[in-house]
Amino acid sequence: MDPVHRRAARVVCVDADGRILLLHWRDPVDGHDVWEPPGGGVEPGEDFLAAARRELAEETGLDPAAVTGPSVTVMRDFRWKGQGFAGPEEFFLARYDVARPPLTRDGLMPDEQLSLAGHAWLSPAELSDLAGLDPPDLAEVIRRLGTPPATA
Repeated sequence: MDPVHRRAARVVCVDADGRILLLHWRDPVDGHDVWEPPGGGVEPGEDFLAAARRELAEETGLDPAAVTGPSVTVMRDFRWKGQGFAGPEEFFLARYDVARPPLTRDGLMPDEQLSLAGHAWLSPAELSDLAGLDPPDLAEVIRRLGTPPATA
């Protein structure tokens, strides 16, 4: 089966300590784990920035006004719930002036509530050893967005 073309937007959230927020998803079909920045599909009539802000608020409850441009384009090709998806994803940056701002799950749909296994605020250095990191070159995306270098 050919992959579904999907435009999406993601947000690299950086806290006051330079840590990156990743959401930990578990695929309900085959059980594989995915660690990725908050984000999701662009809805009809929506631009990438609006989608990034909406998805961030839905998935984390964090302030979407912190999301800024410019973005970095990443072509993604992945499987979720037995379906292939491919297409451009725009990665945006959001900075928060507190360490590990608390998240809420209130905006998630019921199936997302079940698939979200957790989250972590990780230093850029911790990303290289993370199984299931997607996109695998997230450290390069983070560098291109102008986030601080890995410190610990």
